[in-house]
Amino acid sequence: MSESPIAVFDVDGVVADVRHRLRHVARRPKNWQAFFAAADRDAALPEGVELVHRYAADHRVVWLTGRPERLRRVTETWFARNGLPAGRLLMRPDHDRRPAREYKHDRLRALAREGMIAVVVDDDPAVVKVLKAAGLPVRLADWVGYAESLRQAQERDGRT
Repeated sequence: MSESPIAVFDVDGVVADVRHRLRHVARRPKNWQAFFAAADRDAALPEGVELVHRYAADHRVVWLTGRPERLRRVTETWFARNGLPAGRLLMRPDHDRRPAREYKHDRLRALAREGMIAVVVDDDPAVVKVLKAAGLPVRLADWVGYAESLRQAQERDGRT
């Protein structure tokens, strides 16, 4: 077990501004291909970027995202382009459609065996609620309004 505490950050809605892509999943039929294809064009969210850098000074950064594994290269390139610490990147398996709150809770239980989790930063109120109930130190990323289409994608569709 490493001595450095772990700071866990979500990507979409925390450091990546996905609002420009929500139109692809706001109505039926949802265009998941277009939604994910535009991920490399997300703007960085200054509040989240600053918070990651503050924690990176004395914590191990772990990225825990609902993005599918097939976006690993896109996500890592986006981190580098936006000056974010690489950290460890935990991504949703491509065919895992569980709600974000279940997927992330399971991943965090496993991660907690590797060291002390100092903070989890996520923009999904349902995820935050479950993690708080589990006794994890969690902070709601509230610097961007939480869109209903994103809630459905994370909680009902299990896609991000």
